Amino acid sequence: MDEHVKERIRKQYGNLTASQKIISKFVIEKPNLIAIHTAKKIADLTNMSEATVIRFCYALGYTGYTQLQDEIKKTLLIADPRRGPIQKYRDSEEILTRDNYAEQVMQTDIAYLQQGLQQLDYGLLDQAARQIISANRIVVVGFRWCHIPAKWLFSTLNAIKGNTHLYTGAVDNADYFLTERDQEWLVIALSFPRHPAETVALVQSAKALGAKVLAITEGELSPISQMADLLLKVTTPQPAATSGMPVLFSLLNVLIKGVMVYDAKNVQKRLQHYDEISSQLYSFIGDEDEFTI
Repeated sequence: MDEHVKERIRKQYGNLTASQKIISKFVIEKPNLIAIHTAKKIADLTNMSEATVIRFCYALGYTGYTQLQDEIKKTLLIADPRRGPIQKYRDSEEILTRDNYAEQVMQTDIAYLQQGLQQLDYGLLDQAARQIISANRIVVVGFRWCHIPAKWLFSTLNAIKGNTHLYTGAVDNADYFLTERDQEWLVIALSFPRHPAETVALVQSAKALGAKVLAITEGELSPISQMADLLLKVTTPQPAATSGMPVLFSLLNVLIKGVMVYDAKNVQKRLQHYDEISSQLYSFIGDEDEFTI
């Protein structure tokens, strides 16, 4: 469906009534039904009143149901998202066995990567890369299974930019938020179902202190997406904890490469300096070195 509709829902979700939130979920999950049915029919399907459906459209800034419907129709005429790489894979999906698991796992990763490529919003990616470049300080947060990609992102950003912190929860001292509030802060939050309360709490605190938030999560209705200044969505295989890493890391890698492209001169200097310091601090074995036993 039209990403513009989803973005409107994301930005207004916190202001919607409980009934309107139910309708917003229906719109995101079943855009085809919005495209072919009247407001009255949608009201019946969601067990709401037609007036509630109309008020939902007003809440998103539309002049009425027809304008919302037309916007969704335009996208569905261009391409049917149900027939993307993921659905094509699912149509031929097999149960994993000892004979086929390697191919099946890799085919799944490829399907989700292709779907991610189709859904990629290059404008948002550019904004995210520029936001990272302009930030004086960056905090990366990700708990549970998101801790590993969060730590990789933190380490890589420190290498190409610097001034990046990894928030590790209650054991971490977050006084840097309080002592340097005049700085341009950016919080990059990674969160997927089930969403850890610590991540949501950190994002809430960061917003209260005036920081910008880049959310990397599954969609517009994620708990952290409504608080985000920018949202990068990731559709992963389920369960995400055991199957979603390749897709998530791919998006993070794209984000890093965007920073390297837009800030190429500074990144090159930073990497050269980083390599020089690393050579002094650590011992490395070169290809020309010989080993004796």
